[in-house]
Amino acid sequence: MDNISRRARAIAFYLPQFYPIPENNQWWGNGFTEWANVVKARPLFKGHYQPHLPKDLGFYDLRVPEVREQQAELARYAGIEGFCYWHYWFGSGKKVLERVFTEVLESGKPDFPFCLGWANESWTGRWHGLDSQVIFEQTYPGLADYRHHFEDLLCAFKDRRYIEVDGRKLFIIYRPDFIPDLDDFLSCWNDLARQNGLRGFFFVSANIFFNHRTHKSMDGAFPRDIHEIMTVLPSRSLTSVLQGVARKLGLGSKSPTRLIDSVPLHREYSDFVDWISSRRLEQDIYPCVIPNWDNTPRSGARGLVLQNSSPSLFAKMIEAELTKISDRPMDKRLVFIKSWNEWAEGNYLEPDQRFGSQYLDVLREALLTKNCGEH
Repeated sequence: MDNISRRARAIAFYLPQFYPIPENNQWWGNGFTEWANVVKARPLFKGHYQPHLPKDLGFYDLRVPEVREQQAELARYAGIEGFCYWHYWFGSGKKVLERVFTEVLESGKPDFPFCLGWANESWTGRWHGLDSQVIFEQTYPGLADYRHHFEDLLCAFKDRRYIEVDGRKLFIIYRPDFIPDLDDFLSCWNDLARQNGLRGFFFVSANIFFNHRTHKSMDGAFPRDIHEIMTVLPSRSLTSVLQGVARKLGLGSKSPTRLIDSVPLHREYSDFVDWISSRRLEQDIYPCVIPNWDNTPRSGARGLVLQNSSPSLFAKMIEAELTKISDRPMDKRLVFIKSWNEWAEGNYLEPDQRFGSQYLDVLREALLTKNCGEH
């Protein structure tokens, strides 16, 4: 990118669940990947756009190196600094979906920056109507397991592509509140980092409701609690109003009105953008921009929908969030993107059959500035 500089450091979350694994085959059927949910999606109310289908990259398999190279090229075009690969460590050495990142690490390709995000929660059938079914239980066995976890990832932390903030390795923890001895975990990893020639970690929490931070031992956080945000957005239909009343009364799916139960909770993406844009960010809170949200491919009527998303509205959100952090040092001018390829949640940047590459285009226009010096 000659004579072009970035206005901020954009990090896009990357879901690896686009290749079959034995565990998913056992629970959901042979050959299961996220595409199985994507292609079965159907509209559930008037104006509901489904299914969301891929365009340029097609229904890819992430075991194919060429696909990963193409993804990196698209992200680089859009001004994204790197991917944050979701990482699954359930304790006592139990991992899943590690193949994609392992191959990226061992092959050195794509030559594109990365960091890791620990998705530290149990896998359940909650979004599929199987609330009591625990597929993988997240556990925290203690310091010995924390050391094992660190050692398992040490090669990644030493890779020249690993993203740093203030010279420390950026590591996202989805739910730090789930870790019973969080301070012990953070201290353990920082000590191990220094023992291995690293300067330590820049720990960021990925699940808060704006500035409601409770873990001061973390280095930062970003708001992405879509469930909480949906409850404060205005209702624009009778069904939405009734759903809101039912939720406030604690009725949920027990509501006696069948219409309420058969239609997912939905709000306008434009209202979401306006609400997000109006929030101020404290210094150690980082923005998170979301191109859309619709997890009905996974959850059906139990899902949540932001409807009528568009590239122009996404551009409005990006500009508002970049403005909020424009006075920060460049190293900490982080903006997280949820997500690069969460197709079954409806939040993705990859080209689709409705808008093509327009989301990438508006992101590029917002992030990249020609002929300007370092801020």
